[in-house]
Amino acid sequence: MKSGPITPMILTWNEEDNIARCLERLDWADDIVVVDSFSTDRTREICSEFPHVRIVQNEFVSLAEQANFGLSQIGTPWVLSIDADYILPTDFVASLEEFDSTDLSAAYARFTYCIFGTPLRGTLYPPRLVLHRTQDVRYEQDGHAHRVVIGGETGILPMKIDHDDRKPIARWFASQAVYARQEAEKLAASDPRRLSRQDRLRAKAWIAPWLVVVWCLLVRRCALDGRAGLYYTFQRMLAETMLAVCLLDARLRKGRR
Repeated sequence: MKSGPITPMILTWNEEDNIARCLERLDWADDIVVVDSFSTDRTREICSEFPHVRIVQNEFVSLAEQANFGLSQIGTPWVLSIDADYILPTDFVASLEEFDSTDLSAAYARFTYCIFGTPLRGTLYPPRLVLHRTQDVRYEQDGHAHRVVIGGETGILPMKIDHDDRKPIARWFASQAVYARQEAEKLAASDPRRLSRQDRLRAKAWIAPWLVVVWCLLVRRCALDGRAGLYYTFQRMLAETMLAVCLLDARLRKGRR
């Protein structure tokens, strides 16, 4: 990096199963901003054990509003916006020093998806914009997720980041129920002509759960990853099935009015 220091920013809510592993790889940062949505587990206690972590709490409204609030707490030129289940590689800083960001406004990261520490050969998890300038940036809600609205050129970071979420499976089911409803509302309100090919398939409701099994097991070769690959494939199939049910539920209810 040739454009100034970076502040990592992490949004948290009940991340006691992940946050320590994430923070251990951020020992190079002078300031780490954790925006906590009033966690009720040991998240804040664990964060307090790391000397450079600054915990700020804010009532949760949406991921986008939490991220925008976090940006208001940062004074460095750059922000590394990551989730609590992201694990940076040990050579992150060395790789970043070789990354020329002079003419860039932001950069995407690619990921290695892990299931309880086991890296998968491939997943559906897309590259995500994680590094960006602090100024002239805002986050907007996009279905169940949020996206960065930013002008200027973007690049790709030279290293991969591990995604390794170890929260209880009950939490996953609860989260997916919310995500499915939000994604269904987004798809239902969108102009089909402006949807991506992936979202057009998801909007059909009946086809996506079956396609995701073939894609994960065969195309992405998760069948070669043993139980971890099956675990991931079944998770993705269930997530798409929940979305399909939400879409069908909305259409059936609308048809009865």
